[in-house]
Amino acid sequence: MAESAPESDNSYIHKEHHYFQRVNWLRAAVLGANDGILSTAGLLIGVASADATPGAIFTAGLAGLVAGAMSMAAGEYVSVSSQADLEKADLAIERAALHSHPDAELQELTEIYIGRGLTPETAREVARQLTEHDALEAHARDELGMSEIVAAKPVQAAVSSALSFSVGAVLPIIAAVASPADLITPIVAIVSLISLGILGALSARAGGASKSKAAARVVFWGVAAMLATGVIGHLFGTVV
Repeated sequence: MAESAPESDNSYIHKEHHYFQRVNWLRAAVLGANDGILSTAGLLIGVASADATPGAIFTAGLAGLVAGAMSMAAGEYVSVSSQADLEKADLAIERAALHSHPDAELQELTEIYIGRGLTPETAREVARQLTEHDALEAHARDELGMSEIVAAKPVQAAVSSALSFSVGAVLPIIAAVASPADLITPIVAIVSLISLGILGALSARAGGASKSKAAARVVFWGVAAMLATGVIGHLFGTVV
């Protein structure tokens, strides 16, 4: 007697991994850490190039950490809050339009789906069903391009930027404190460039991009910034 074919396993649930879901926190974290390393290292090298004492160098680095973290937090909060205000204003406009011109809004949604490749009949039915389910959500997503993934979150962006800046800024400060007085500049530069390279590679890995390219570009700008502040400190005896 022939054996029956094994039944297919329908319990498997297909899940895809997408990097775009990380866009909000990844942008703020990478920007903050990169700025923390780069600006603090540049500040330390500029002050050290002006023949400052180790105590003055440490004080400058610590002040740069606090000021930079607060600046990053405030900047992110203000900019992302502005984005959130724009989103709320657009949703209010869309809500009013749905109330005053529901048929026109339904047709607008239908034309969006036709433009994406659906037949007019299918597009109309999809638009009708989505409108019945949640008209504002459908228009926010498909007309305005808003979604939960990319929605503006001011507090999250501010905290992420401040914390990541502080973590980045600590690295060159530790390098400066642990270095002999006559080797502060080269050691801070080396530690900071290595940190920037690692940060670039990690951010590329988290975002699914090329690690070598990401590391190379942040190291390039790191070298440029440190050279600039070192020259300024050497020429003018201060950092600006």
